[in-house]
Amino acid sequence: MSENLQTPLVGRLAARFGDTLRVTVVRNEVTAEVAAGDLLAVAKALRDEAEFRFSVYIDTCGVDYLGYGQTEWDTDTAQGEGFSRGVEGQAMGRFNWAERPRETGQPRRFAAVVHLLSIEHNRRIRLRIFCEDDMLPVVPSLTGIWPGADWFERETFDLYGIIFEGHPDLRRILTDYGFVGHPFRKDFPLIGNVEVRYDPEQKRVIYEPVSIEPRVLVPRTIRNDADLDQARAEAADRWREN
Repeated sequence: MSENLQTPLVGRLAARFGDTLRVTVVRNEVTAEVAAGDLLAVAKALRDEAEFRFSVYIDTCGVDYLGYGQTEWDTDTAQGEGFSRGVEGQAMGRFNWAERPRETGQPRRFAAVVHLLSIEHNRRIRLRIFCEDDMLPVVPSLTGIWPGADWFERETFDLYGIIFEGHPDLRRILTDYGFVGHPFRKDFPLIGNVEVRYDPEQKRVIYEPVSIEPRVLVPRTIRNDADLDQARAEAADRWREN
């Protein structure tokens, strides 16, 4: 969907909600930032009002902006050979627990992101809700508006520690019993804190300090997709030829 086709939706959102929503269009996708206190009223209007009809709930996920925009890859001056030759090893997640990062560099660290679909109007929208308190991130639950949000909010709570106020059964859904911490937070070590194994002598499962060393797998960078860039260039060439 081209960006000009998003203009009517952006205009309707601005006319209906005014300063309640901060609407942006990036990569032809509409994102509306809404305060936690306004979320339920906005969500209900998006679902019920004829000009929106976002009746289909798609997903809720979490975002941790700790270290956002930083990279540990030195691509300008790195020399030598090997996959990790440009790694500085200073980004989030590659550290001992005592050396974990503590400064966010962002006004608010955590956000919940909700994706909605309007079948009637063939449109999508993304809602982003920042948590006001980094120490106790809380946003309202959408289960009363879209019951399908139940397990997705539990997953976000489990992995990011975001609390969904009003959820009927907010508990972990993916991690093991007794798991400590939230593994998708940027200050959680990529190798974890403990490892689990079965001890045949004790005949039980035991927890031990993790024994593997941190290693770099992929660069943490934000980039344009080369395939999309190539497609756009080819489309422009065809337009000029015609």
